[in-house]
Amino acid sequence: MKCLLSLALLLANIGRTVADNPIIQTIYTADPAPYVYNDTIWLFADHDEDSASSFFLMKEWRIYSSTDVVNWQDWGTIASLASTFKWASDRAWAPQAIERNGVIYMYCPVQLSSGAMAIGVATSKSITGPYVDALGKPLVQNNNIDPTVFIDDDGQAYMYWANPGLYYIKLNKDMISYSGSIVSVSKPGGLTEAPWLYKRNGKYYLAYASNGIPESISYSTATSPTGPWTGKGGTIMAASGGSFTNHEGIIDYKSHSLFFYHNGALPGGGGYHRSICIEDFTYGSDGSIPTLKMTTTGAVQIGSLDPYVQTSATTIAFSSGVKTEKYSEGFMDVTKTNTNGAYIKVKGVDFGSTGAASLSVRVASSSGSGKLIASLGSKTGTVIATCSVASTGGTQKWETLNCPVTGAKGKNDLYWTFSGNFGFAWWRFTKAVSVARDFEA
Repeated sequence: MKCLLSLALLLANIGRTVADNPIIQTIYTADPAPYVYNDTIWLFADHDEDSASSFFLMKEWRIYSSTDVVNWQDWGTIASLASTFKWASDRAWAPQAIERNGVIYMYCPVQLSSGAMAIGVATSKSITGPYVDALGKPLVQNNNIDPTVFIDDDGQAYMYWANPGLYYIKLNKDMISYSGSIVSVSKPGGLTEAPWLYKRNGKYYLAYASNGIPESISYSTATSPTGPWTGKGGTIMAASGGSFTNHEGIIDYKSHSLFFYHNGALPGGGGYHRSICIEDFTYGSDGSIPTLKMTTTGAVQIGSLDPYVQTSATTIAFSSGVKTEKYSEGFMDVTKTNTNGAYIKVKGVDFGSTGAASLSVRVASSSGSGKLIASLGSKTGTVIATCSVASTGGTQKWETLNCPVTGAKGKNDLYWTFSGNFGFAWWRFTKAVSVARDFEA
C-alpha cells in the first residue's frame, strides 16, 4: 500500500511538472482575445487581481505573444482604468483588438460611475502599446459587455456585444464611430455573453458563453455577418474547470485551429481567479466545431524554439513561483526567483546536432550569492549550465553573464531553476563550433 501511495504521489507530481495548461501562471488572466498579426499570435487578456474575493476585481489589460503556441512572452500591461479610460470607474473586463491601416484598435468594456456598463476604444500604432483613449468617452453605452469586432472581406467592420441582449453596430472606417443605430439581434440558443465573431471558408461563426451559470461555450453559424444566427450549432466546451464563467477566442494559425478559454485550474483559482488555456482542434468537413474537453496538456507545439536568438526570460511554457515585473531596459523581466521550488519551463528548445558552447544571461541583484541553473527535460534533469549571480548593485541594475555550457544538443524542454533572489531579463545560447576534418583514402 505504501508503495502504491508513493507511486501515486510521484505520478501526480509528474503531471504537475509537464502540464502546459493554463498557459500563463505568473498572474491570473481571463477572457482571452487572440489575434494573429505579423505571423505572431498576440493574446489580449484581462487580469483577475489576487485580492479579489466575492466579486471580480480587474483594473488593467495585458498582452502576451507566441509563435509556437506553447511558449508565451509577457509584454506587460498595455492599458488600465487609471491611465487609459479615466472616465470609467471599475471593471476592466473582456477586450478584443483588431488592426486597420496600421493602427491597433482595442475595444474594452468598463463600468461608469453610474454603475452602467459601456464600451471604450483604445488605440496604438504598436501592438504592444501603450494604448490611449481614442474618444475620451464611450463608443457605445447600453449596459452590455464583451465586445467582439470583425472586418468583412468588403471592408465593412462590425462590433457585436452581449449580456443581457445581443447587439451589433456597423463601424465606420475610422473604427471609432459607427453608422446607423444599434441593432438588437435575436439571440442564438442559450446565449448568455462573450460573443466571438469570425468568418471561415465563407461561413460566419458566432461562438458564445451559453446556458447561464456555470457557462458552457456554444456556437451558431450564418450566411451573413448580421445573421440570422441559426439556432445552437453545437456545444464546443461543457461547463467545467472550477470557474462559473468561460470566454472563448478562436483563430487559425499556421494551418492549426486553436480554441482559447479560461478556467480556475491554477493554485488558488476559481470564479474570481481565472486562467487562460488553449486547445487545438480540427473542423469537420462541413465546417462544424467538435466538442472539446479541458486538458492540462494544451495544444501541440508548432515548430520549435531557437535558443540562439535573444529570448525574454518571460517566454514561458509553464512556471511555478516566479512573477514578472516592469523591466527598466525593455518590457518585462522575471522576479521572485527565491520562491521555494520556483522554476520556468521553456518547451521544445532545439539546440541542433552541434549543440551550444556558452550561455549569456541578463541579470540584476541587490544581494548576490545566487545561481541560475539550466537543465534539460525536468527541474532535476541534466544540468547544462550554472551561472553564479553576484550583486549588481540593485534590482534593476543589469549585467550580462557568460557561462559555459555542456551537453546541450537536440530538441529538449529547457528548465530554469534558481538559488537566491535576483532579476532575470533574457537569455541567449551560442552555438558550438563544428570542426570539419578531412581524411585521406
